[in-house]
Amino acid sequence: MRSRKIDMLHGPLVGKLVVFALPLAVSSILQQLFNSADLAVVGRFDSDNAMAAVGSNASLVNLIVSLFMGLSVGANVVVGRLIGQGRKEKINEAVHSIILIAIFSGLIILGLGEFIAPMLLKMMNVPKEVLSLATLYLRIFFFTMPFIEIYDFGSAVLRSKGDSSRPLYALIASGIVNVCLNLLLVIVFKLGVAGVAIATVISNIISAGIILFFLTHEEETFRLDLRRLKIKKEYLFGVIQIGAPAGIQSMVFSLSNVVIQAAINSFGSGGIAGGTAAQNFEFMSYFVINAFAQTATTFTSQNFAAGEKQRCKKIYALCTLIGLAACFTLSSIFIIGRHQFIRIFSTDENVIHYAMIRMCLVCFFELLTGTYEISGGCLRGMGCSLIPAVITVLGTCVFRLVWVATVFQMHRSYWVLMIVYPVSWVITGTAVSLAYFITRKREFAAIADKVRQN
Repeated sequence: MRSRKIDMLHGPLVGKLVVFALPLAVSSILQQLFNSADLAVVGRFDSDNAMAAVGSNASLVNLIVSLFMGLSVGANVVVGRLIGQGRKEKINEAVHSIILIAIFSGLIILGLGEFIAPMLLKMMNVPKEVLSLATLYLRIFFFTMPFIEIYDFGSAVLRSKGDSSRPLYALIASGIVNVCLNLLLVIVFKLGVAGVAIATVISNIISAGIILFFLTHEEETFRLDLRRLKIKKEYLFGVIQIGAPAGIQSMVFSLSNVVIQAAINSFGSGGIAGGTAAQNFEFMSYFVINAFAQTATTFTSQNFAAGEKQRCKKIYALCTLIGLAACFTLSSIFIIGRHQFIRIFSTDENVIHYAMIRMCLVCFFELLTGTYEISGGCLRGMGCSLIPAVITVLGTCVFRLVWVATVFQMHRSYWVLMIVYPVSWVITGTAVSLAYFITRKREFAAIADKVRQN
């Protein structure tokens, strides 16, 4: 058990940050590769309409999942604070509350989703020729929600103590099952869109089961006993205080992408399929940034709770430097080999045309997301979750909605729609970074005053 922990409070930081962030990045990239397998299988072995049906759900699924993934950030910080403060006796209570919150939140969204799936897709202007297939996929997908939440919240508990490897192992196992089931259900049983959706449900059940196994066999402080599940108010409020702004930010962020997706849908199935194919590479580049943002949150939460101001400063600087450099390297690889990468999904020239535009205008500049994600992660680690949420909603989400309603309406072209991404990243990154330095100065001054008083 000891070998799975990372001591975030002592010793050199560079190696520990990389060791912690790498499994996070690999986990997310693998997840995206498994999702890409859904698209590749239906695109190659079914039809472009089937691929568009799965792709048209991407922004909507991200919107729904993002809210509760944000709550899991709150779980990470709650446990991280207890570790930093040395309150080991409270950690087990927090773990049991967190897992039950995950189960309830997943069941709630499952119930709501089954009723509102068709309405949501119609609001997004999904083309009639793919609407029935898209609805079928989304309704089946909603059955994954309780298991996605168990995986996310359970992984947050493990990561809060420095264990980012075992969530990766769970994801690898479930991902392999997902790919195999995709091939079996689509190619052999000819289930098409329904087949990839069913494979997604089964694979998420497996990942959630593995995480529960890890937690029920943990060291005593973190060990989960399913008979003792109980939500305590202090941990529920802690998760909501930190996680709700992060979740709402991600949800509103995804909402703006849903609006953009609706605009993309106006370019037909070729625009949808091409944008969806290119988006896979954007996600993989972004996941490198997101891994270092999560790392910054986790390390900052422990060190801030322990009053380690200088280590908090180093965590921000190192995560930003390494994260942006790694993201730029990966994005460059995708841009250089873009023609070969896109043909994995489709050989249709119309699909490829739209995919090329998106890759050059969005994927190449993905590193800009690090300017607000990593500084925002540090702010959440300090317990200031509302500030980056508000700024990101205004600088990214609201700006994109205005852009689609004004600039895009005057110049209705694919590239005008895509350029909103890097422009919004520059605005948001500048604002959140400034907020981080201002807040850090204030919070660190408060720590210094507290030390002098003691």
